[in-house]
Amino acid sequence: MSDAIRLIPLPGIPLVAPGDDLAALILAAAERSATKLADGHLVVCQKIVSKAQGRIVALADVTPSEEARRIAAEDDRDPRHVEVVLRESRRVVRRGHGVLICETHHGFVCANAGVDLSNAPGEDQAVLLPEDCDASAASLHSALVAGGAGPLGVVLSDTFGRPWREGLVDAAIGSAGFAPIADHRGDHDLAGRELQVTATATADQLAAAAGLLMGKASGIPAVWISGVPLAGDGRLGETLRDPANDLFR
Repeated sequence: MSDAIRLIPLPGIPLVAPGDDLAALILAAAERSATKLADGHLVVCQKIVSKAQGRIVALADVTPSEEARRIAAEDDRDPRHVEVVLRESRRVVRRGHGVLICETHHGFVCANAGVDLSNAPGEDQAVLLPEDCDASAASLHSALVAGGAGPLGVVLSDTFGRPWREGLVDAAIGSAGFAPIADHRGDHDLAGRELQVTATATADQLAAAAGLLMGKASGIPAVWISGVPLAGDGRLGETLRDPANDLFR
């Protein structure tokens, strides 16, 4: 680890529309801010990735199911929004206080299956998570390298709530170019004891750090982080706990 970790916002990325070349927009923003995208990690807000991919649903085109109508009536919600949430969910984990806590088809557990109405490109539109977040991160990573960046890691981030804690924290939902978990088992602590279970969620730590600069009204959808060494390779999916080992299921 470096003596210092630097977080550099990449301002000036315009509002992203379906079909936009996201890598080109990011590379241009980095050039304007004189930031070299090499030997570090790029954290990108999920929403601009979803918008570029066209993962946008007009609620006017949604026909709610009976289940969606029932939940919406009980929770005083738009049944079309509820229907989209149910479609994006593998299962509903908990429901209450007007919120659906869902497990997405990716395996993430989050509010409303990541279906977001904020900062959508139009009225009554919802932005969905990418269908394959790791593949999206890998595609962006490849495009950035082809454009002259790298070596680098890429993190797709989204804002999640947490059980037993108030407040939102940015977490990784996709990664490429590095190992999302740093396994320290076999290393030793300061007292010389061998570490048995310590594995650090590097991708989540990077996302949370970048989240300090990436508020919904900040206009900063991408942050460059230097000072954290690139190490290993892997997919964010590796961080999802096996249900057999999940004591909270």
